[in-house]
Amino acid sequence: MSLALPNQRHLFDIPDHVSYLNAAALGPLPKCSVAAGTAGLARKAQPWDMTSAEFFTDTKRLRPKLAQLIGADTEGIAFCASASYGLATAARNLDIRSDQSILTLADQFPSNIYVWRDLAAQTGAHVQTVGDAETNQSLSDQILSAIGPKTAIVACPQVRWTDGARLDLEAIGARARDVGAALVLDLSQSCGAMPFDVRTVKPDFAVCVGYKWLLGPYSAGFMYAAPHRRGGVPLEHNWISREGAADFTKLTEYTDRFAPGAERYDMGERSNFALLPALEASLDLLLDFGIDAIEATLAEKTAGLSDALEEIGLPCPPEAERGAHYLGATLPETAPGDLVQRLAALDVHVSRRANCLRITPHIYNTQDDLDRCIAALLDTLAVKS
Repeated sequence: MSLALPNQRHLFDIPDHVSYLNAAALGPLPKCSVAAGTAGLARKAQPWDMTSAEFFTDTKRLRPKLAQLIGADTEGIAFCASASYGLATAARNLDIRSDQSILTLADQFPSNIYVWRDLAAQTGAHVQTVGDAETNQSLSDQILSAIGPKTAIVACPQVRWTDGARLDLEAIGARARDVGAALVLDLSQSCGAMPFDVRTVKPDFAVCVGYKWLLGPYSAGFMYAAPHRRGGVPLEHNWISREGAADFTKLTEYTDRFAPGAERYDMGERSNFALLPALEASLDLLLDFGIDAIEATLAEKTAGLSDALEEIGLPCPPEAERGAHYLGATLPETAPGDLVQRLAALDVHVSRRANCLRITPHIYNTQDDLDRCIAALLDTLAVKS
């Protein structure tokens, strides 16, 4: 029996003529999330009706739901505005010597590169990149082969953001632990669309933005810290992540003690009265549907679309080597530089990363959306079926 869900377009404000196939760039907010965010923001219009407890209620409800999403414990979750914030927190709390290396993936998202270049510059360590040459090895095998005694940090995603190529994080995590290396993950292009469990992968740190596959707002994300990484130094020293912060009458009784677990890493002004309710509403939807069901639904959409792209000369990574929710079609050299804009003019919305046309559907896409995408590509690229 298929786990695939019926179409959920009615939950979103997407006109019938719009083929939005760009969740990897910006996942649209569901209607319920817009309503939750609007109601949350309205609280600030009449602040005299707000209580000090409201600085804590949204995060208290949301933290265990984020933990559930990745198989974590609640104390492992911290709030951050961006992947770069969480990655910078990880970098600040990892030791590395000048004779060691940081292993990264070629064509990795910049936020998961610049932070490691900076750490290497500060410590004299070396950034090693794999996956940038033609080889018969999978990306996972290339990383596994590169991890060695001098590897201090392995920083990678679950799927590559350009083409959706997936990594075997359980194997990579096991190999990293074998040599004493830390594993730092950016889950922004997979969390919410494919299963992930910290109990099997065992990363030291993992980060995720909320505005892509979680269908949440911009500037609302989270970080996971493993139990042995929860005693570190936060990027900023704010009041709300300290022990006893809920008692406003005692905030001037300054303390060096933090709130328990990864909460010490929470960004300042975490209590965003609009963004957090919107993120929670989106997360409730995803958890109610189930990530396995979402993955199965998107696998059906991308399988047929991949076959159609192959027929018109735009090959994608094989199904076994990519995330089920993700297509990165290799473009011909003759593809126009403004291809994405031309497709948008036809109400087909995708994105281009490197030489890949990135097509990423979600639970709101219909078969008509997929058919219009192929038709628009045939017209725009002037290729023959």
